[in-house]
Amino acid sequence: MSRVLIRTGALRHNFRVIDDWMNRAGVSWTLVSKVLCGNRPVLELLYGLGVRSFGESRLENIDEMPPLGDDAEIWYLRGPEASQVEQVVRHCAVSLNSELTIIRELDACAGRLGKRHKIVIMIELGDLREGVLPTHLTAFYEQVLALENVEVMGVGSNLGCMFGAIPSVEQMAQLSLYRELLELKFGKKLPLISAGSTAALPLLLDGQMPRTINHYRIGEALFLGSDLSSGGSLPGLRTDAVEIEGRVLEVKEKSLFPMVPTGEDVSPFDNKPGDEVQPGQRGYRALVDIGNLDTDVQGLTPVESRFQIAGGSSDLLVLNVGSSRGALSIGDRVRFRPNYSALLRAMNSRYLSKHLDIRPPRHDPEQQAAPTATQPQA
Repeated sequence: MSRVLIRTGALRHNFRVIDDWMNRAGVSWTLVSKVLCGNRPVLELLYGLGVRSFGESRLENIDEMPPLGDDAEIWYLRGPEASQVEQVVRHCAVSLNSELTIIRELDACAGRLGKRHKIVIMIELGDLREGVLPTHLTAFYEQVLALENVEVMGVGSNLGCMFGAIPSVEQMAQLSLYRELLELKFGKKLPLISAGSTAALPLLLDGQMPRTINHYRIGEALFLGSDLSSGGSLPGLRTDAVEIEGRVLEVKEKSLFPMVPTGEDVSPFDNKPGDEVQPGQRGYRALVDIGNLDTDVQGLTPVESRFQIAGGSSDLLVLNVGSSRGALSIGDRVRFRPNYSALLRAMNSRYLSKHLDIRPPRHDPEQQAAPTATQPQA
């Protein structure tokens, strides 16, 4: 059976590096754990490492989470629908919101339950996903401020998740000005600006991030080590924390160029021959038991650079393995590094087993001294 391999040593290393970045900058961060789809062993591992703030976007995954200590909190990362409001208030300390109707529902529910629910108001800065339009911000905030059972922790924004907009210093400064405007107009301090993400980490590491940005929501950097601005990896982070492994089902010499007349390609999947493949070229191809039903095949990269993904269907991945038949044999295991899209789908797939490589940490005085608190301070 194909499977997702999760290396505890790599996760531990990446957590320590990122947590050190956050502590040096004097900011707090929430781990965007939604990609784990509620996987209990990994969440327990992360809590054991010191994660105290978890970001989720599916109530079903929150239901699957293991019991965590009283010092842990959950952030709900997408605006809830009306039917979800009570569960969000009961189980989540903080939610990100941009709709007044839902915030009023949260307020009413929190009042009935005798709770006070914290929110972050999301502002549209150009990625065109969620967010209050800046021209409506003061009127929006004035109505939220009148509510009794919700507490506005601050403002935030999302950049990079919709159209891949890389956060800029100007956008971060703009968001900071919006907070300053609200504080001056309404005379109430807003402690958080939540705009940091994996995509924004290069700004932080280069010393360009405005100091007013004091909360980060980070997931991809911890699990994959990705530098989204360069397409490479962030300095000091490991990229082998998660791999997807499949088994070889067939190895045969075949034409490497599609034998389909132009205009007759009816495949629902975007499989195009690479520029390195020429008509008439032959080589050995391996079929691997991973397909688009399991993950995003286009988001995988073979660990062995001599192999190249030719494409995939629902259930199979086709791998160009070179001119030698002996490169792979039936039953061999092949490993791939996923991008975020591939990881998300793989963790949500019931067809892939999840294998956590649990190893006790080596004695490391530096590790024992490393700070572990990641929960935002209101």
